[in-house]
Amino acid sequence: MNHAPTPRLRSSLDHRVARARWREWAKMIVAVAAVVLVGGARAADEPAADAGTQARATLARLETHKAALARANAAVVGVEVVALDDARSIATLGRERQGSGVLIGADGLVLTIGYLILEADQVGLVYGEGRHVPARVVAYDLASGFGLVQALAPLGIEPAPLGVSAKVASDEPLLFASGGDEGDLSLARMVSRRPFSGYWEYHIEDALFTAPARTDHSGAGLFNADGELVGVGSLIVGNAAGGDAPALRGNMFVPVDLLKPILAELRSQGSSRSSSRAWLGLNCVEIGGEIHVIRLSAESPAEAAGLLPQDVIVAIDGTRVADLASMYRALWRGERPDRDVVLEIRRGSETMRLPVHAVDRMKTLSRPKGV
Repeated sequence: MNHAPTPRLRSSLDHRVARARWREWAKMIVAVAAVVLVGGARAADEPAADAGTQARATLARLETHKAALARANAAVVGVEVVALDDARSIATLGRERQGSGVLIGADGLVLTIGYLILEADQVGLVYGEGRHVPARVVAYDLASGFGLVQALAPLGIEPAPLGVSAKVASDEPLLFASGGDEGDLSLARMVSRRPFSGYWEYHIEDALFTAPARTDHSGAGLFNADGELVGVGSLIVGNAAGGDAPALRGNMFVPVDLLKPILAELRSQGSSRSSSRAWLGLNCVEIGGEIHVIRLSAESPAEAAGLLPQDVIVAIDGTRVADLASMYRALWRGERPDRDVVLEIRRGSETMRLPVHAVDRMKTLSRPKGV
């Protein structure tokens, strides 16, 4: 005998679950808003009355948009990945990975952070009350850091609309939502918007930095008060405020404004043209206005050229570099990713020049057979 619920009964159950989850979420919003806004105002020596007014205004705005925010939360799914056996990224990311993604297309298209699906062999989505569906990789974009996957069965949920990251204001309440069995949501505030340079040869403009920090950031959705997606979670950082501001742990989100100009290209080509660029296989950090090598990727151009951890990179092709952004600009200029570059480095008290043959990073990635 088939005990599966009928479509009408299943719909009724889904609505009851959604209402119950919304009630719990509403309670959480009230509690978190009181703590974050009132506590934050007191920390800044603002009058408690002003903080209370701000909290009430925020809650009123959230209440006005609660239906849109509930839909946004429902659009966040869990992403489960198993990497290929020969994936080099296993060394840093592991073979089994878990994070989140946000449904952005009625055809099952899910936006996530790229490193989750890097060199993926199997991808699955988790949504609702523990439902699982298989998915396929649509795109991995090295330049932006985005990843796209597509559900291979209908999800039956509404996609989240894309907002405008550039319009997010520092005083605007934001919703930080992760998906999957361990999915959670909370309020966040943007503490800075600025360029971000990653140690793994990565750079974007106008990254969004939020607080308080959460550890379930990978692929999580950042929504404005209208329920529009404005960012995709990438990292936890110790300097969310940036500059000379006191250290503040928070998260970095990749702004969705970077997705809009390349979305069609990602769907059709699997990556953007900007992702085809020179790669050395270096992990570097800035220390005291200098670029220090901390790690080399196995079998990378940098390793083959003889670079070592603790080397200091002084110049690329004669162009002096003092920070990661200037280093990447020098490395990525020109149209040919596969090219010879000359690094001027300092090793101890000795300065030397090392020729390195840079390669196209996208061509080094493992892919499933037949892809």
